Amino acid sequence: MIRKIIHIDEEKCNGCGLCAQACHEGAIGMVNGKATLLRDDYCDGLGDCLPACPTGAISFIEREAAAYDEAAVQAHKQSHTGCPGTQARMLHTAPVSHTSAAAPAASCSQLQQWPVQIKLMPLKAPYYDKARLLIAADCTAYAYANFHQELMRGKVTVIGCPKLDEGDYTEKLTEIIRSNDIQSVTIVRMEVPCCGRLEQAAVNALKSSGKFIPWQVVTVSIDGKILP
Repeated sequence: MIRKIIHIDEEKCNGCGLCAQACHEGAIGMVNGKATLLRDDYCDGLGDCLPACPTGAISFIEREAAAYDEAAVQAHKQSHTGCPGTQARMLHTAPVSHTSAAAPAASCSQLQQWPVQIKLMPLKAPYYDKARLLIAADCTAYAYANFHQELMRGKVTVIGCPKLDEGDYTEKLTEIIRSNDIQSVTIVRMEVPCCGRLEQAAVNALKSSGKFIPWQVVTVSIDGKILP
């Protein structure tokens, strides 16, 4: 049948995933970092995804397409086991009043985006624009008590563990730095030797990106101090 259905312009799509989050039918998924219409019969043609797209990559067209199948959508929702944590989203941290006893600064999260795991991060997303990037070993947030206020504040944070994760982070980090307007990079690692692989991956990514970006390394000791 000929009916109205969404069309996604892959060149305009920045991979933010906001349309997939807005689609209640699960018709849109992220494939290779781009939004994709998974099945015609999942799309109801109502367009909840259109206002969610920050780049105008989604539009309506009329074409031959299977009719919307509500039963198929419900079955898809019940059987879908994909992780919703892969959907990129910006977080809005409320301003902190340092004079407020009810909301001490140390209790406020400074996370500006989701997800945070390097393996799950999109290659392009609105929150990367003019971002100060924090690349951190995941143990550092536990070891250093003031991690949020001193290290995360005002930055886009990505974390990983080179000892536990398979593969190398270099290629992913290179593409993130190369494809976005990153203003600076801070690498936070533990003093243990295995964390050297995270630092090396980040440094190699900076070199491979072809960009000249200011960067620094912060090393945290296992007893929770920042080493000189």
